Parts: sequence; C-alpha cells; structure tokens
Amino acid sequence: MYKVTISPQWEISSGAETPLDTGALLRLLRAIDETGSIAEATRSVGLSYRYAWGLLRDAERIFGHGLMQSGRGRGTRLTPLAEKLIWADRRIAARLSPTLESLASELEAELARLVGAGAQAIRLDASHGFAVAAFLNHINAAGLPIELRYRNSSDAVAALARRECDLAGFHVPLGEHEQQAAGRYRQWLSPRSHCLVHLATRTQGLIVAAGNPLGIDGLADLARSGVRFVNRQAGSGTRMLLELMLASAGLKPDAINGYENAEFTHSAVAAYIASGMADVGFGVQTAAQRFGLGFVPLLAERYFLAARSPSLEEPMMKQALDILRSAPFRAAVDALAGYDASDSGTILSLGEAFGPALQ
Repeated sequence: MYKVTISPQWEISSGAETPLDTGALLRLLRAIDETGSIAEATRSVGLSYRYAWGLLRDAERIFGHGLMQSGRGRGTRLTPLAEKLIWADRRIAARLSPTLESLASELEAELARLVGAGAQAIRLDASHGFAVAAFLNHINAAGLPIELRYRNSSDAVAALARRECDLAGFHVPLGEHEQQAAGRYRQWLSPRSHCLVHLATRTQGLIVAAGNPLGIDGLADLARSGVRFVNRQAGSGTRMLLELMLASAGLKPDAINGYENAEFTHSAVAAYIASGMADVGFGVQTAAQRFGLGFVPLLAERYFLAARSPSLEEPMMKQALDILRSAPFRAAVDALAGYDASDSGTILSLGEAFGPALQ
C-alpha cells in the first residue's frame, strides 16, 4: 500500500515582496533557539551560513523587525516575534494535521485502487487523540493496511452503524456523567450487533497557562471576568462532556468568555493557549504537557473502539487486537501523561461497559 504524507506549509509576503517560504526559516529559528548559535543552527539544519543569513535578513525586511538578539555571554536568542512565528507554526500543525492525515489516508486507498494494488484494509473512524495516534503508529509499523478518517465521536459511531467503517472511536467519562454520556450513542449501537474494544483510560481537565497565573482550579472559574476560554468544536465528545459538566454545575455557556471559539483537537486547544490567545481550555493532560502548560485534572474517561462483533474474528482485526494487547503498545500509551493502558485490547459487551445505558 502506498504511503502519502501531507504537511502544512505557509508563506509570508508584504506588498509586492516575493513570498517567503517559512519552512526553512522555521527550521533555522528552532535550531537557533535550541543551540543559541547561528553557526551551530545552520549545521544542524543543513544550510550554508551565507544562505541562512540571507534568509534571516529577508524575513526581517518583510517584518521590519529583528528576529534575533545577542548579548555577551548569552549567545544568540530569538526575539518575541521569532518566538511567535514558531508558535504560529505549532498552532497550524495542531489544527491541520488530523485533517491532512485523514486526507492522506484516503489518497493512499484511492491510488491503490486506481493501479489495481488495492487490498482489504481496516477502516478506522475516530476523533484525533494521542492513544489513537499511538495505535496508528503500531499498526503502520506492523504493515497492517488501515484507512483512517478523523471525525468526532458521534459521526464515527454513526458511520459504524451504516457499515462505513470497521472501528469507531468514542469516549465516555467515568463517574456521574457516564450513563448520560453513553446514552447519547444508543441510537447507533446495538447490543446484538456491536461490542467495544477498550483502547485507553485518560484524564480530562482544564488546560491553563504555564504556572496557572489566574489561579484557575475548577469549572466555576471559566465564568470569571477577564478569563478567556477556548472550546472544542460542536459535536466532539469532549465538548459534549463539557456541556454535561456545566449543566450539572449550574453554569451557562453564554457566561463563559470565548465559549464559541472552537478548535478541532486537544493539541490545537493547547497551542491556542500557549500562543497567549486564551487562558484556559478543556482537554487531555498530554496536550497540556506537550505545550509546557498547566493542567487541572477533573475526571477520567474511557476511550473505546466500537466494532461489529463478528468482525473481531477476521484475521486483520485479530492482528489489530494483538497490537492493542502488546507490551510495546501499552508502554507507548502509558508514557503519555494522563493515560493508562492497563485494559487496552479488552473486549466488552455494551452491557458490560455501561449497563442499562446501552442495553
């Protein structure tokens, strides 16, 4: 099966200036930030010293501001503008990567079909998440063909009901909101036809700025004056969970500044906060950790892969289950902040997982 990779790429221009490709510039800036030296940075990214200086000068001319500052004994440091460019690139990647990965997977399958090299593949529909990404990495390493579509939990489970996918990822909180959240999926899941494969347990909570300067420690703080919030998109399982928690706490969404500002992944929420555009969001602990942010844990939830029960006897699905139960996969998930892979690969009936909510 072909492997397609699509990466986000952006340019900057001003007036009649030739657009500046930020790819090489950003690699150089990140290297300068890590090494504190232009000479070392150019070697690490494989650019000539002369070309690197020309690239920096072109960028500074477009912006009208410097990208570096030097001080005796301190080496070369990035200016706030250069740091903002790096954060902008991280935010672009966080927002677009799931869409591009999904599109790449669709192109792989289409190319294979067009040249007559198509093979049966596991079709996975799931919301973007760190355990899902780990699963995909291990699936690809094993050479198991898979077709991926990133979509929200409701859409994924609905696609399974229409037989448009083989595995559908969705997540449900443990505790007081479990039955109500699980009940949202009753219209698509049948105890007679479907079962659940446990992927991981993870922690959801409030992602806050580094050091938590506003002292945010609970949902009530989202409605405080001056607190800027960034949400997940409508229809996502995380937003659905947040809405249940707000209703239980007697908090109204319209009292939260920024409630309608939405991002499509946990990483995009974290990048939005790390860029200084919001003070708090709701998401998983791993996203906060990867962007150097603070985290206030609120609850744990289980992430499942729903499937048609008979399909788990098929050879490729058995291979996928073996991967979920393997020590390397569990170690990869356990290494994620706030994740637990103890039950990965466990098969449950709907009744075993949720009792009356999905019976």
